[in-house]
Amino acid sequence: MASEILGTTTALTDLRTGFTGEVITPDDAAYDDARTVFNAMIDRRPAVIAQCATPEDIARALRFGRELGLEIAVRGGGHSVAGMALTEGGLVVDLRRMNAVAVDPEARTARVSGGATMSHLDRAAEPHGLATTGGRVSTTGVGGFTLGGGSGWLDRKFGLACDNLLSVSLVTADGSTVRADEDENPELFWALHGGGGNFGVATSFTFRMHPLPAVTAMILMWPADAGPEVARAYRDFLESAPDEVGGGFIYFTGPPEEFVPEGLVGRLVCAVLVTYAGGEAAARAVAAPVLELGHAAEMITELPYAELQCMLDDPPGCRNYWSAEHLDSFPDEAVDLFCARASDMIVPSPSQHVLFPQGGATARGNPDYPVPWRNASWVAHPFGLWEDPADDERGRRWAHDIRADLRPWSSGAVYLNFIGNEGEERLISGFGPENYRRLAAVKATYDPDNVFRLNHNITPA
Repeated sequence: MASEILGTTTALTDLRTGFTGEVITPDDAAYDDARTVFNAMIDRRPAVIAQCATPEDIARALRFGRELGLEIAVRGGGHSVAGMALTEGGLVVDLRRMNAVAVDPEARTARVSGGATMSHLDRAAEPHGLATTGGRVSTTGVGGFTLGGGSGWLDRKFGLACDNLLSVSLVTADGSTVRADEDENPELFWALHGGGGNFGVATSFTFRMHPLPAVTAMILMWPADAGPEVARAYRDFLESAPDEVGGGFIYFTGPPEEFVPEGLVGRLVCAVLVTYAGGEAAARAVAAPVLELGHAAEMITELPYAELQCMLDDPPGCRNYWSAEHLDSFPDEAVDLFCARASDMIVPSPSQHVLFPQGGATARGNPDYPVPWRNASWVAHPFGLWEDPADDERGRRWAHDIRADLRPWSSGAVYLNFIGNEGEERLISGFGPENYRRLAAVKATYDPDNVFRLNHNITPA
C-alpha cells in the first residue's frame, strides 16, 4: 500500500527536494544493500529509506512518514536481533551517514553523532588515550547501545554507557529538536538512561571519557568437558577480582588460529576471556588463578582498546537469535546446568554460550536509572548465530532452555539489548514496573502517538 501511495503523490519528490542525504526506494540499485541488517533472518522491504545527513533531514523524513501514515523505523548500527531497524512497507530513518565524533581531550568528553558505531568512537578517542564503556563488538551502534543502558568490557571499571552520558540531542516525533541533560529536560534525560529509542531520534550524544592508554586481553581455552571445573574457578576468581577485570566464560567453536591446537579447531571448546583495563604485567598478576588452571591454548596481548573492540567482531550474514537471564548468584548447581546446555549448541557455528560478570562500577551506578538489571551478579547470554534456516528452531529452543534452567537464580530483570521480542512481561522487567510507569509518562510527553514503536516499546501513558 505504501508503494502505491508513493507512486501517486508528489510526497517523494518533496522529500528529496532539499534533502542533504540520500532517499532510496525499491527501484534504486543501492536498495538491497541499504536494507540489509546484521541478522540475516530479517528480510523486510521498506517503501523508503531516508539516509539522513543532518538533523534537518531527520525532521523532514519524519514529517514525510507521518503525513503518509507510514510505519517508521530508526536505524543506527542495525544490530537489533529482532530487526527493529527495518519496517515492512514503511519508512526507515537511516542515521549511518551521521557518524562524526569530536573528542575534547582536555575536558575528557566526546560528542558522538547518532549514527556512529563503536568503531567510530573508539578510533577517534584512541590517539588521546581515552575510552568509555562501549559494546563488545566494533560494529555496534552507539545510539541504540547507550539508550538501552550499555554493557561492555569496561563496565565494571567505568560503569554502563548510560552512566557516562552527559547530554543527548533528539529530534522528536513532531520534528522539534530537544536537548536533554541533568539541568535541561531532566526527566527526559533520566528516561534516556535505559528507555531506548522511545522518545525521539537521537542526533548526538556527549560522553564522559576516561584515561585508558591500553588494555590486556587473555583468551584461555580448554576442551569442552573441562567446562564445569573451569567455570567454578572463573566464578571464584571474579568474586575477588578488581574492577579492572572484565571478560566472560564462553563456549564456542574452536577457531582455526595459530594459537589453537589442531584437536580443538572446529570443535566445541570452553574458554575464559579476561579483559583488563591496564598493562599485561599487571593483568598476568591479577589473573594468576585462571592462568594456573592448565589451559590447552592461550592468546595474551596488550593492545589499544579500539583493537580489543574489533577482535571478536561477529561475522555478517548469519541468522541470529539471542536471549539472556540475569543471575543473583551462580552456585555449583547453576554451573552444571549452564555447562550441560553447551552440548545443545550448533557446532561448528559462530554461536557463543556466554556468562558475563557484572558488579564493580556497574552495580554502583545511579540506582534511580531505569536499568534494574545492573544489580545482578552474572548474565547468562546464549548468543546464537548460524547459516542454515533449518537450524532456526533448534537455535531458539537452545536459548530458551538455558533461561529455563537458570530461572531459580534469576534476578528477574533483563538487559533488553540482549534480547528480541519476548513479550510484555519481559519488556517491563527490563525497566522495572515502577520505572515503566514513569517512562510511560515521559513517552506521552514526547511521543504521544507512539510514532517510535519499533523498539522495546513503551506505551504512552
